[in-house]
Amino acid sequence: MNKRLSTTALITMVSAALLAGGCANMDQYSNSQTGAVIGAVGGAVLGAAVSSKKDRTKGAIIGAVGGGLAGYAVGTYMDNQAKDFEKQLAPQIKSGAIELQRNADKSLTVVMTSATAFDSNSAALKSGFLPTLDTISGIVRKYGKTTLDIEGHTDASGNDRINQPLSEQRAASVEQYLLSRGVQQERMQAIGYGSSRPRADNKTEAGKQLNRRVEIHIVPVVQ
Repeated sequence: MNKRLSTTALITMVSAALLAGGCANMDQYSNSQTGAVIGAVGGAVLGAAVSSKKDRTKGAIIGAVGGGLAGYAVGTYMDNQAKDFEKQLAPQIKSGAIELQRNADKSLTVVMTSATAFDSNSAALKSGFLPTLDTISGIVRKYGKTTLDIEGHTDASGNDRINQPLSEQRAASVEQYLLSRGVQQERMQAIGYGSSRPRADNKTEAGKQLNRRVEIHIVPVVQ
């Protein structure tokens, strides 16, 4: 089920992200401490909440990116972007830290798994993964005539009441980090799918780890 991020989910996500260095969840913090953190990042939360309401019509997106690509230019543009990903993220791709997929419709998909991006039951980005996200943000800024659909996923542990907001928070964590690195808000949308779209068997721990992921779908904006 497509579901846009709630303000509550965004507050949880931002709080978790700020505290990632010391704790993977908010359980160890008092209400007053949590409130102080939320107050300090109120502007960021508000900005993220507004992003879920932005105009996603084709005309609005073309305006935001300064004009779309001509049909014949799409293939070359996206191929060059893919080559930049492959060159600049070669060690991460080789190690399996991320996956890069070239799709038949000329879009690209960058897949982050829990091994590098998230711990179980957490939406806080691992500090060791941030340099990779910095590289990703630089490439998508360079190729600005694209939109980014950021999809959060969980494994099948727990239930939808837990998994759906967790998937939203994971997508929002990535969206907000890319935003902080200069990627246009108008180009991005964060979506949570809970455990509804597994890519591996949830009966094994290895499969669950693959299912706890965020996928960034990079789609060319065509005139």
